[in-house]
Order: sequence, then structure tokens, then C-alpha cells
Amino acid sequence: MLFKAMFLTTLTSTFTESHSLLHMRIALVHDWLTGMRGGEKCLEVLCELFPEAPIYTLLHVRGSVSPTIESHEIRTSFIQRLPFLEKRYRSYLPLFPTAIESLDLSAFDLVISGSHCVAKGVRVGHNALHVCYCHTPMRYVYEMYDEYFGKGRAGFLTRQAMRYFAPRLRAWDQCTADRVHHYIANSENVRKRIHRIYNRDAEVVYPPVDTGRFRPTSEHGDYYLVVSALVPYKRVDLAIEVFNRSGKRLIVVGKGPDTDRLQAMAKPNVKFGGWKNEEELSRLYGECKMLIFPGVEDFGIVPLEAMASGKPVVAFAQGGALETVVEGKTGVFFHEQTVTALEQAIATCDTLRFDPDAVRKHAMRFSRATFEQRFRSALEDQVQQRFHTSLG
Repeated sequence: MLFKAMFLTTLTSTFTESHSLLHMRIALVHDWLTGMRGGEKCLEVLCELFPEAPIYTLLHVRGSVSPTIESHEIRTSFIQRLPFLEKRYRSYLPLFPTAIESLDLSAFDLVISGSHCVAKGVRVGHNALHVCYCHTPMRYVYEMYDEYFGKGRAGFLTRQAMRYFAPRLRAWDQCTADRVHHYIANSENVRKRIHRIYNRDAEVVYPPVDTGRFRPTSEHGDYYLVVSALVPYKRVDLAIEVFNRSGKRLIVVGKGPDTDRLQAMAKPNVKFGGWKNEEELSRLYGECKMLIFPGVEDFGIVPLEAMASGKPVVAFAQGGALETVVEGKTGVFFHEQTVTALEQAIATCDTLRFDPDAVRKHAMRFSRATFEQRFRSALEDQVQQRFHTSLG
């Protein structure tokens, strides 16, 4: 019995050491690398946590992401070789499931996918652990289908094609949900969505906000601010309609497929600035009157960047904003996506006095350091659980 106990103790110690995060072969999987949005900011932190891990992705537009991400080995799928990649990659959506399944991750012990489309459907080795940091199940084919492919949002041929492909994409998405051993949701909002669509539980780890980049400032401008990818569900059009009517200055930071449409509807008081570097964005946050956040977001890092700058947020009262904005303390909600409701919320916010230091203190709860600690702890728990299961 003593020999058996000693043997099991030695085996356990050896197995634990070989399956600690320090000794595991780790790979990162990301849907695509075409710009620095919320998902890429999460990936950037994972790259810092696991500097030797290669990144597997459908496609990579070189120079479009941060130096931290670009410094990693990046391995792409056959999508990378298709034409018109940089501007038309979304047109290849029906090919994405096949492309993600074509990536070979058989050599890795731990695969960490960051998924808002198909990354969670990657195939891993038989003995590997797959943890998915889920930004959302594929919104294009679920609750936001009409925002992407409804009449007036997409051309006739695209709408007809998606009538055929959307049910197949949904079926693939749901039948591959069990390729993930453990889900981590980026918000309580997404946790509920994962349970509803995949019938899987998830723990919540809020995304990292680089609060150190943003500070309250004594300089104040006379403009309001939107920071967003210019895609339909972000509802930047609603903000533009409001400021078209008021004549007040609005600066829109961001780019996307909706850029031309939004610029065409905007009056001269609405300025478009494209994406900004860190220094320019920090200044815009710090000097604006408030951030306008008119869409439904899975979580939403942008409001917290504004709050880290001491600025209040006017946000639509759905989605992740309910977990980050505190009514009357860090911002104001509006409850209908209408011009009137948003106008009233902005007017209310203009009359309130917000303490910049208190607003920033709230944002600090979502810092990069907090994300790193909680995410690493979640991974270590999963590795530990898998080790005990394997040993048993």
C-alpha cells in the first residue's frame, strides 16, 4: 500500500508539472485579424500571457493589428488566398466553417479560441483541452440576421444566398458547440445566449480595458463622440439622425461596411475620423462631452474606455451596457432605439454633474490586470479538472 501511495504521488506530481500552463503546448485561435476591435484587444492580452503561442485564424490583413499580435507566428486558412480579401472577406462567410475545420491543431495540449463567428468550431487533438472565450454565438445567423441581411441592408443576391446558407450555418454552429470543453463568456448577457443557443454553461470573465491609457483631463471640447465599427447593428445611424436635427458637433471614430451610407446621410456638423491611434483616441475621449453608445453590444469595451477617461456614457439599455454603465453615476440609459428617446437621454446627461474621478474608479473594476488574473485562474482550474479526470 505504501509503494502504491508513493507511486501515485509521484505520478500525480509528474503529470501536474507536465500539464501546468508553463509546460503545455498552447495555441490561440481567432476568427480573423483585420483590425483592433474588442476581440483583438482580448487576443492581445492572451498574446502577452502566452508569448510563444502561435495564432491560427481564417485570414490576416498584415499590419491591421497591434505589434504584440503581429509579433506572433500567424497561421491562416485557405481563405487567405482568395481574391478581394481585405474588403470582401465577409462575403466568404459560407466557407468559414470548412476553413476553420481545415486548420491543424493536433500538436497542442491547450487550445484557446476567441470566437464571435466560427473559431469555436476548430478541431483539436483527442487529448487536448479546448477553452473558448466566447464574445457571442454567431450573431449574423441568429438574433441579428435582419440587421445584416434584411431588405435594405444587403443586396438581392446576398439575401437570396443567405436564405439558403443561414440555416446550414446555424446547424453547423450548434452541432460543433460540444467541441469546446469549457466556455468563458465575456458578459452575463453572452452567458445567457450561450445557454440558450448551445445549451452549455459558461463562466463570466469580463474583457480587459486598458484603463492605464485613459485619464480625465482638464481640457474640454464642445463635441460628442461615437467610437464604433461602422456596421448596421451598432446603430450609428440613430446617433447621426439625432445630431442632424440638433446641429451639435458629433465626431464618429471608426470604419466599416456602412461608412459610405452613414457619410451620405450626415450633415456637416457630423465628422468622420476613421480609426485613430492610441494617443488621438485618448485625447478624443478625454475632451468630449460624453460618449454616445446607441447599439446593443455583447459587452462593449468602448463605454469603459470613455469612463476610464472620466466621461459619462449615454447607452441603449440592453446587452452588455447594463453590466457596465450605472444610471445617474456613470451615464444615462435610453430605452427605445428612437430619435426622441436618444435626444431626451442626451439632454438629461447634459444637465447632470458627473464626478470624473468616480466615473474612472468604476471603470477600473474592468482593468487588464483583473482580466489577466481571472482568465489565468479559469484556465488553471480547467487544466486541473482535466488532469484529475484523466488520472481517474
